[in-house]
Amino acid sequence: MSDPTQPSATPDFLQHDRPPVPDIIVPRGILPFHLEDKPVRGRLVRLGPLADALLTRHQNHPTVTRLAGEALALTAGLAAALKFKGSFSLQAKGDGPVSMLLADCTEAGALRGYAKADEAALIKLLSKDPVGDAAALLGRGYLAFTCDQGPDMDRYQGIVEIKGLTLAAMTSHYFESSEQLRAHVRLACDHTEAGWRASALILEKVAGEGGIGPELDGAAQDEAWRTALALVGTLTDAELLDDALPSQTLLHRLFHLEGLAVDRPRPLSYGCRCSRSRLAGVLSRFGQDDLDHMAQEDGAITMTCEFCNLDFRFDRAEVQGSGTAG
Repeated sequence: MSDPTQPSATPDFLQHDRPPVPDIIVPRGILPFHLEDKPVRGRLVRLGPLADALLTRHQNHPTVTRLAGEALALTAGLAAALKFKGSFSLQAKGDGPVSMLLADCTEAGALRGYAKADEAALIKLLSKDPVGDAAALLGRGYLAFTCDQGPDMDRYQGIVEIKGLTLAAMTSHYFESSEQLRAHVRLACDHTEAGWRASALILEKVAGEGGIGPELDGAAQDEAWRTALALVGTLTDAELLDDALPSQTLLHRLFHLEGLAVDRPRPLSYGCRCSRSRLAGVLSRFGQDDLDHMAQEDGAITMTCEFCNLDFRFDRAEVQGSGTAG
């Protein structure tokens, strides 16, 4: 494969090569489950080595990397609920040191994301608040969740004000205000001996009577939900991030007395979808004057994929724009 970071003599319309990014698949990245005859279902997400591959594409401060890892695990878990071919994305924009947090995952488990941080503002914040929770990192702004079903279908998007100290709390606020769904989110991300790891445990209270034991009235259903929350409260971050602890074993520890039923696991993979041909298509929509302005002194235009942080260089002479300025 030719080096995709260097200008190529091949015409743009023939450039279909993918960059040399990690080819990583975690076969059991998501483990859905439910509690038999109880109004509780959930998904356990363990990114394993995929977390390290995604998070180390950018040289962020560990505090920012932890937030990005939580966003990746959360997005993977929420995307697992998709019942159509498309993608689910999380986007947070605020006036804090982390001005942009973005993650998306397809229905097949292709995952990608990044966090954009102002280093000077981050250092200033951490000098006063070494913990740097999500609320402080993001500041005032909004959190958006988007379901994209492809170009032929309308996108569904829910937007809420950033509210809560952690990303998990912000997500719970979204569910409460936008989805009228009782849900509990537990997130963890940290650097371990094996590298960066990230995990999410998402619980949902099932509405209605489907799959719920007939002997459970409303009060009993609420009690079953409270019991599940209490059990999840015993989890530690170390357990969530331990590669040596299988997901099914972890769920068994929590719910073996509650009628645990594990569903089919779902894979996760390194999901950056950039390519020279895709970026060449973006450049072709610019006017000639804009392309001239983008060109560097050596006559090349450099475009950087924000997800995998890889530079693509194009010879200005080979890029044909729209023919108009602006």
